[in-house]
Amino acid sequence: MPYLFSTIGLIGKYNDASVAPTLDQIAGWLRQAGRRVLLDEQSAAHVTVRGPEVATRRLIGRQADLAIVVGGDGTLLDAARALVDFQVPIVGVNLGRLGFLTDVSPNEIPAGLDEILQGRFREELRLMLHAQVLRGEQTLSEAMALNDVVVHKRDVARMVELDTFLDGQLLNAYRSDGLIISTPTGSTAYALSCGGPILHPALEALLVAPICPHTLTHRPIVVGADAQIEICVRNTTHTQITCDGQISLPIEPGDRVVVRQKRRRMRLLHPVGHDYFELLRAKLRWGVNPEGATSNR
Repeated sequence: MPYLFSTIGLIGKYNDASVAPTLDQIAGWLRQAGRRVLLDEQSAAHVTVRGPEVATRRLIGRQADLAIVVGGDGTLLDAARALVDFQVPIVGVNLGRLGFLTDVSPNEIPAGLDEILQGRFREELRLMLHAQVLRGEQTLSEAMALNDVVVHKRDVARMVELDTFLDGQLLNAYRSDGLIISTPTGSTAYALSCGGPILHPALEALLVAPICPHTLTHRPIVVGADAQIEICVRNTTHTQITCDGQISLPIEPGDRVVVRQKRRRMRLLHPVGHDYFELLRAKLRWGVNPEGATSNR
């Protein structure tokens, strides 16, 4: 079967030399297979194999048929934000810890990647978020997120006060450490530690989860994916927005944060044997005793 992808972007974890052997292995194998390789410029210093073309993320987005991301989930989150508007499908090679998004392991190279290049894969369209910071009618800043947009305190141990509206109607006035707006993908990230439910990635939904709310009856709530969520920051200083735990946007009292879904979805490829529930059982250690635990039975 001929390969579906002729030009492939290769992106490694930023400023981490430990991914170099895997990048070299993949780049060399792709070159031997006759593929054109566009190597992310931030990873070029760690690759010794000759042949790949050093490229910006924008060039990878415009010319690549597929992007292979080597690292952990954080590396894939960063790549997803850069490539989503170009609709380049992404496959992740997991060199991190949890690996909810990067599910090809190093010992599956090159066989696992060869399967994908030959068209034997499962594709998921993952919902992403767009966040804007508004002061009056002026847009001060904006960013995207695959996991979550978090409005939270910084620097000081005090609560923030956030009036939250859903499609123009008051949802709640939160007094808490912050508020998480999560996609189904991000439901297994920060929101999970705040008592939020796990949302299957195929759901068209958003999760609103308060962080350590002062009123204990304030629980996470799931809303439709087409909802517009607006958060008004009261007279509370030391507050900021974080997107995917990687991008920070400053906000001041009186600013509004508007979060809605992006029109485009991120294209994520999995091996044909991918099982989401098996992934949850393995990564969340369901049914496994903690290391070092003892039992009286």
